Amino acid sequence: MRLSSLNIKKINLKDIDNIYPAQSILSKIGELYQYESGIFGFGNILVKLQQNIEKIIREELDKADCIECLFATMQPKSIWDMSGRWDRYVDEDKLMFTVKTDKNFYGLAPTAEEACTIFASNRLMSVKNLPAIYYQISDKYRNELRPRGYLFRPRVFTMMDAYSFDKSEEDMAKSYKKMHDVYLNIFKRLGLNIVSVTSDNGTMGGKVSEEWMALTEFGEDTVLIDKEKGIGFNIEVLEGKSNEELLDEYGISDINSLESYKALEMGNNFQLGNKYSESMKLYFNDNNKNSTYYMGCYGIGVGRIMAVILENSIIKDNDNNVVGLSLPLNIAPYKAQIIYKDNKKDEAEKLYSTLLNDNINVVIDDREKLNIGSKIKDALVIGTPYVIVIGDKGEDNLYEVENTKTNNKEYLSVEDIVKLLKESY
Repeated sequence: MRLSSLNIKKINLKDIDNIYPAQSILSKIGELYQYESGIFGFGNILVKLQQNIEKIIREELDKADCIECLFATMQPKSIWDMSGRWDRYVDEDKLMFTVKTDKNFYGLAPTAEEACTIFASNRLMSVKNLPAIYYQISDKYRNELRPRGYLFRPRVFTMMDAYSFDKSEEDMAKSYKKMHDVYLNIFKRLGLNIVSVTSDNGTMGGKVSEEWMALTEFGEDTVLIDKEKGIGFNIEVLEGKSNEELLDEYGISDINSLESYKALEMGNNFQLGNKYSESMKLYFNDNNKNSTYYMGCYGIGVGRIMAVILENSIIKDNDNNVVGLSLPLNIAPYKAQIIYKDNKKDEAEKLYSTLLNDNINVVIDDREKLNIGSKIKDALVIGTPYVIVIGDKGEDNLYEVENTKTNNKEYLSVEDIVKLLKESY
């Protein structure tokens, strides 16, 4: 990608939001556009970053034999009436955006239990078709009263939601455990500091649930962790419980022994039981008898993951001033930015072509009449993990490569640059 084509706006880093500096930078350079509170448009960098995050999620789900589908995001009121949740989401909690036409009444999907259950029942008609896990990655819509933190709590966001279908409670628990392990792999590859904690099922139903919480200063929840037992709890679960209840339900003898952390929810898994198949009267055939599906549902906030990764990627100078961001190599939209002096343009173009031909996404700063120092500053605002500098100090056939996170510099051949940047593929 040529930097001149990205149309990055010049900004003063002293004017950015100190609470959410990474997203503020992207907003000021034009990559994150807010139409109104909680509704955003993405530029090239964020689109590609989200695609790379989704690629990891898809790879891990596909390895576990989950089937990708796409359910309706504009959903008829009738299917929510079947489950009995329309009034709760529209009139009580007021979370759902609704659309009324002369033909029908619709809701913009805040979640997809109803849509997936009715979709799956058309395919999973016999016990022989079970178990099955369907997933999608799509936009969700929630009428948040107080959107905040850019992509941390918007009104429109991208989510991965999956739904398991089993013939029995025992098999449902197996699918739940399977998805637990899939989530561990996903978050490990994304480099997030995640803990799984016991949570409240809320409007989802069922008896067993877990939240996947990122331990971060941006957290809006508090989690309590028993490091000795390796278990954690959302503080809301434990509030109001007597010592006897804590010991009986969670094995906790002293709540004061748990360590407290600020955390942000990245995902949530539920064992739903047969709540939806029963209420919606959707069945499969088991030895000529109608039986209800035992279901689990599993969500990951793709947009929120992106927000945490962005804020975790902030880099500062020795005076603690924000100077830009450096995204993880494995998900960065562009692995490096090529910067050159005007008299080195032909050499830079040759290196650029070589890397592109090796299927390595890089940016070349092709803007004219800018010194190298100014170009390096601009490289930091789009988050490339490396900067390749082609100036007068280089050696024959070697190029200066700087890690934007650590500031470490080394001189590498083209072959070594290719090897370094391909580590993430």
